Amino acid sequence: MRYNLLDNQRNEFILVARILLMILFVISGWAKLTHFSGTVAYMGSLGAPVPEVATGIAIFMEFFAGIMIIAGFYTRPLALLFALFVLGTALIGHPFWHMVDPERATNQINFLKNVSIIGGLLLLVVSGPGRYSVDGR
Repeated sequence: MRYNLLDNQRNEFILVARILLMILFVISGWAKLTHFSGTVAYMGSLGAPVPEVATGIAIFMEFFAGIMIIAGFYTRPLALLFALFVLGTALIGHPFWHMVDPERATNQINFLKNVSIIGGLLLLVVSGPGRYSVDGR
């Protein structure tokens, strides 16, 4: 009840949250799209199966799905799918449990960052995109 003041800005907060959650991915996805061959090589170095397909999936999720979530288009299902994608990238890209310091510490931080992002995405799944979205119209 004492948070009623914030309830009046609920839709604005959700819009800002969608933008903040996705801006990193949209920028990263654009870099992957514009440097496709380098990204394929990197995916191969991580041991990703079929690096070309893995790169295509990463580009679709990060760039295109990221833009759709910012716009609030199919927000709930895409946020859930994105949470699974981020979990996969955490497990494949940051396996800190197989590493020694300082590499271990860096990858553990990045793994936990991904877990935190998953938390934000799950909140978006249950809250929905808010009024300022394609879904909200």
